Amino acid sequence: MLEGCLDSWVALEKWDRDYLVNVSGNVRFSVGLVEMRLEDYFRYSDQVKEERPLYLFDPKFAQKVPILGSEFEIIHGHMIRTHSITDVFSASRLIAFCINPTFQSNLLTYAFSIFSQLENPNLFIYNALIQGFSASENPSQSLHFYTQLQSQGLFPDNITFPFLVKACTKLVSVYMGIQVHAQIIKHGLLNDVYVQNSLVHMYATFGDMKAASNIFRRMHRSNVVSWTSMIAGYSKCGDVKSARKLFDKMPEKNLVTWSIMISGYAKNSRFDKAVELFQVLQSEGVRANETVMVSVISSCAHLGALELGEKAHEYVERNNLDVNLILGTALVDMYARCGCIEKAIRVFEGLPERDTLSWTSLIAGLALHGYAGMALKYFEEMVNTGLTPRDITFTAILSACSHGGLVEKGLEIFESIKIDYGIQPRLEHYGCVVDLLGRAGKLAEAEKFVLNMPIEPNAPIWGALLGACRIHKNVEIAERAGKVLIQLLPEHSGYYVLLSNIYARTNKWESAENMRNMMKLKGVKKPPGYSLIVIEGKVHRFTMGDKLHPEIEKIERMWEEILRKIRLAGYGGNTADALFDIDEEEKENALYRHSEKLAIAFGIMKTKAGTPIRIVKNLRVCEDCHTATKFISKVFQQELIVRDRNRFHHFKEGGCSCMDYW
Repeated sequence: MLEGCLDSWVALEKWDRDYLVNVSGNVRFSVGLVEMRLEDYFRYSDQVKEERPLYLFDPKFAQKVPILGSEFEIIHGHMIRTHSITDVFSASRLIAFCINPTFQSNLLTYAFSIFSQLENPNLFIYNALIQGFSASENPSQSLHFYTQLQSQGLFPDNITFPFLVKACTKLVSVYMGIQVHAQIIKHGLLNDVYVQNSLVHMYATFGDMKAASNIFRRMHRSNVVSWTSMIAGYSKCGDVKSARKLFDKMPEKNLVTWSIMISGYAKNSRFDKAVELFQVLQSEGVRANETVMVSVISSCAHLGALELGEKAHEYVERNNLDVNLILGTALVDMYARCGCIEKAIRVFEGLPERDTLSWTSLIAGLALHGYAGMALKYFEEMVNTGLTPRDITFTAILSACSHGGLVEKGLEIFESIKIDYGIQPRLEHYGCVVDLLGRAGKLAEAEKFVLNMPIEPNAPIWGALLGACRIHKNVEIAERAGKVLIQLLPEHSGYYVLLSNIYARTNKWESAENMRNMMKLKGVKKPPGYSLIVIEGKVHRFTMGDKLHPEIEKIERMWEEILRKIRLAGYGGNTADALFDIDEEEKENALYRHSEKLAIAFGIMKTKAGTPIRIVKNLRVCEDCHTATKFISKVFQQELIVRDRNRFHHFKEGGCSCMDYW
């Protein structure tokens, strides 16, 4: 709107009294119930000669009056005509208005134009410009004005430095931040609370918690700002323990502090702690906002905790929170990840507006559940609305085609990424195609596709090929893929285990044992598997052979009863994937104590008959657990929903939604 208004003469030309008379009746500024027009401005300026237009630029007024760019130009033109613009005080008020964050348009260029007309700008004006540019897309200008004010013989104050530090923070310039810190010490302002707050925030943002902590400890009047900056810094560095310690010591918390601590847990994969802290927040009578709820709902999604997720959704509705795009997308994702795709669709259909990310969340959820047809339907609907799919959207729809066995459709979509959308396929997209071909048993074609890729294939791509070899028992291609994987990621246990299992399935016991011995020789260890189940709002975690759960004896007795019944129905333990240095009986005992089996036993103990049991496992479900769970669903007439590292498994009446391919 203000293009071309870079000097005062343009503004002056725009100022025409006849024009003002014509438009002033239509341009209104509302302050409470009082309506003020441009003609009021002129009437006031005639009465109060010494401060003609300045009441319009009072900060309190600026917050209430939505002055548009065109009206601003008119007022500026009048100030030029009346020569009030040459007065430093008047100019400072005008510049302060230009940088006011409540003003919608970007008037920084205009502020600079006014500044350039002043012969002797004062510190207030320099501070205003430093403040304005510190929050702009060009924060380095703040440093320029700081240098300029020094060259004019002016001395910075406790207003100058916080915004200068803010500029360094936005620039992510550690070097300049240290230089400004030195200037603060030089000018004797290190003990100013506002300066200290800005430094704590800067160093915490940079991840230098030692420097941030040193300043924080020397503060005589630490306040909620500094405490919150420290908590955010520790969370960003992954030290949520130190963050929580400070949080608990904090004398006074605000909603921002609660939000940062909860999101800190979520971002550091401590999802159970995020949900627990949200429950504490409620018990203390604090009202959460949309930002907090996004973190809480996302945590429920990762935990697969449907009950907790539903309660969080109820909280949103009960408190009339705005289900905006971000929160709405989080809800869609949560219901999909918690195994309730019907509710995910219902929430999605009820969103007042949708963007590419919200569509992608639903498509990805449908893919996880194996609903390829529905995923394609929503993908086509999204494209028909005029939205352009993103990289992650293509990954989701290709994954859906892979899980649904839609080879031709998947290849067609892959080709369209470049041809129809002009996007260069990413490694993730190539990986989906390898998985697509591999699942369909086209292993030679999949290997050829990998070898002919225009970009270097990474470990997940070779891993997808190796995984397909496990299903189709192709040792020849598996050995080639495994050799590459061990070179790429020599410390990744999963590929050693997968290759050794392929050997075991094809009765190559010596090769399988050699692979396990290679793991031991290189010190490679398989990460511990665990399974989560939520009972009455509490997350229970089980590991293989768990002995720590307070009800473990009852759980083991329940599992023995389950095992007895499914054996009568025809179940026999599959020990092919078990360790090779123990005898068959020990292998069976190890299999029977897998974490998901213990979680299922606990779920059957604690839930009413007919209630679906939902479990989340951090690793891929082994073949024996998969088989056992199918038997349990049939014998106990129990619906079981298991989310492993790759997908959802809906077990019902002896079958699984994955069709035994996962």
